[in-house]
Amino acid sequence: MNTLIELEGVYFKYAGSKEYSLKNINFKADKGEYILITGPSGCGKSTLTRVLNGLIPNFYNGELKGKIKVVGLDVKKTPAYKMAKYVGTVFQDPENQLFLSTVEREIAFGLENLGFKREVIRERVQEALEMFKLNELKNKAPYELSGGQQQKVAIASIIALRPKILILDEPTANLDPLSAEEVLQLIDKLVKSLGILAIVIEHRLEIALKYATRMIIMDKGKIIADGDPRKVIISKEANIVGIPKVVEIYKRLVSEKVSLNTIPLSPEELAKLFVKVIKKDEE
Repeated sequence: MNTLIELEGVYFKYAGSKEYSLKNINFKADKGEYILITGPSGCGKSTLTRVLNGLIPNFYNGELKGKIKVVGLDVKKTPAYKMAKYVGTVFQDPENQLFLSTVEREIAFGLENLGFKREVIRERVQEALEMFKLNELKNKAPYELSGGQQQKVAIASIIALRPKILILDEPTANLDPLSAEEVLQLIDKLVKSLGILAIVIEHRLEIALKYATRMIIMDKGKIIADGDPRKVIISKEANIVGIPKVVEIYKRLVSEKVSLNTIPLSPEELAKLFVKVIKKDEE
């Protein structure tokens, strides 16, 4: 099954609220996609992820309408513990997810709760430690680690469960640029090596955009743009999220009749494209 998410005509309103937080959401996603979701604060991004992982309607009360199928399951009829086998979620602050005495125990925790056999747990934990280069930290307490290391442990604990879908809500919010880059690059490797579907909510477009295979912009509970990141980022809808400097430079060059052939999504890509233009002019 390549299509992992199918949403049709989805609306959601939190209990006690007069306004819908999600309005007529139509959305499909396949395995192997790296989807970047962005939009202004309060636009419905986090609410959408709560629908996808089953926290809505299992933990958040309200009015939920529409068709919601995730890995073939009807979210409205599926308990959250069953959804957790297929959809892993990493939150903005990893400290809220890490509470055991060592990194090794933290990675094993989810597997133990889902009743995996001891030998399987041992194998999966070791695999995750190696994949995320955490072997040297396995006996350390999570609170002793840096923000970037904590985020890697949080992701490793989810990946050990081998989910089909990985959701990350502002994973770089509390990280320095270097750690943020490392985390987003790691997610990209997981998508390519394991074929999972990654959905990343992120506002730091200047570092997140280059990894995305698809970009979604939300506003006031609606999806207002969805498609190729290179096209979405220069659409009028992108003005509400802030255009990365590299795209602003591209637009300026276009206005000066300098053709780069494609829209760069990172400074490195811009530099390579510009070098090609210079060499072409010299020929």
